[in-house]
Amino acid sequence: MTLKIGITGGIGSGKTTVCKIFELLGIPVFYADAEARELMNTDKDLMRQLAVAFGTTAFSASGSLDRKYIADIVFQDADALRLLNNLVHPAVFRAFDAWVTNQRNAPYILKEAALLFESDSYKMCDYSVLVKSPTDLKIQRVMQRDKISAADVQLRMDRQLSDDQKQPLASFTLINDEKQLLIPQVLKLHEQFISMNPLLA
Repeated sequence: MTLKIGITGGIGSGKTTVCKIFELLGIPVFYADAEARELMNTDKDLMRQLAVAFGTTAFSASGSLDRKYIADIVFQDADALRLLNNLVHPAVFRAFDAWVTNQRNAPYILKEAALLFESDSYKMCDYSVLVKSPTDLKIQRVMQRDKISAADVQLRMDRQLSDDQKQPLASFTLINDEKQLLIPQVLKLHEQFISMNPLLA
């Protein structure tokens, strides 16, 4: 059985950067958030549920999801965000299960998800990794990346568990503070995960 490792971190923590390093080491990565965006435009059942929940104006004339329209709603309304997650997460879980069956030759696989703990999807993994960064650095990164204000970044952060809340659920932690070298930390974890695979022991 393939060893499954969940990897998460707050917005702007650099978890995608970490995953890219693992990919360079030959490790397959399932990007749950990217998959969710794809499914919201391709999964007919999910699209129908979204239209019922948020109105047909949630989709453009071409049939694609208006992500800004949805974001403007859910980042202002906790109940709406909860509803969105309750619709999208099951579809992503099914996609992950299907993806895992095609990764039999990898020593282990990674599932990258911003809401790994919030969605309980860490329970589908054998271990979990938390990528941590200082709050001010995360805000700076997201402002630069998404061209949004610090207040908007903070609003998104407030919709996720804090690092302190995530820490007890994490099996391992990586520090991405631009002071400690990141690649050696990833290499150390990579070696640990390979040694933890009973088929390779």
